[in-house]
Amino acid sequence: MRYGFVLPGGDASVAADLAAEAERAGWDAFFVWEGVWAVDAWVSLTAAAMRTGTIHLGTMLTPVPRRLPWELASQTVTLDNLSGGRVILSVGLGAADDRWFLFEEDRGRKVRAEQLDEGLELITRLWRGEPVSFEGRHYRAKPAGGMLPPALARPEGIPIWVVGQWPAPRSMRRVARWNGWLPYFKPPEGDAKPDELNRPSADLLAEGISWLGRERATLGRAGEPLDVVMEGNTQPDEAGAATVRGWAEAGATWWLEANWSLSDKDVVEESRKRLRAGPTRI
Repeated sequence: MRYGFVLPGGDASVAADLAAEAERAGWDAFFVWEGVWAVDAWVSLTAAAMRTGTIHLGTMLTPVPRRLPWELASQTVTLDNLSGGRVILSVGLGAADDRWFLFEEDRGRKVRAEQLDEGLELITRLWRGEPVSFEGRHYRAKPAGGMLPPALARPEGIPIWVVGQWPAPRSMRRVARWNGWLPYFKPPEGDAKPDELNRPSADLLAEGISWLGRERATLGRAGEPLDVVMEGNTQPDEAGAATVRGWAEAGATWWLEANWSLSDKDVVEESRKRLRAGPTRI
């Protein structure tokens, strides 16, 4: 099990300071929130890269359909080279709420899914540092030289973690193409009440991992590592260890410490306190 910390607020200077705290305390990765109209996540991670040397850096998470793929490719590969290959790109469709629609209309979940797939394909081609030809429904590219250096992270480039809803086949097939699963669980039958959405269980996680193993085999990726990422709010005590251990036994490979309930006035102090206590190791 590897351990990451998610900072749910703060500015770039806070991110840089707390990323350094995270590295000193033995965390494996440090993530920041990416908003629609908010502190720029990639500027924050750049500041964090300048204050750290080993910890991985990423967002939790980037809604690719609201980004221009070539701009996101530039940001990520620039940070990857600056940090020495320490970037993780976590992606999803993006939550369709009022904050998104301050600036653009919702084109619907189907369109966002198409944009996510096309966007990832174009981004990973651009990461190679070679001229790219691309013609999709939503994006296109013509060959041009000298635009980007290749990503340092090898052999596949920067790891991509993707939100996948189990047991929705289309969503999970997207996960199978990439490097990590950010689980979202669909209620097994009927319309769910709000408090039943994304209610996880170790059994559901294990089922999803098994399905992904079979699907990845059909893609010629059998035996390749797949990160399985769970998150929650624990303390480094016996109760916290029991929680993390349960997910590890079901097949999770990463635990992300994330407290999304923190208020703006408490986020820095409480995050620093939790970081210094260290990961909830098992």
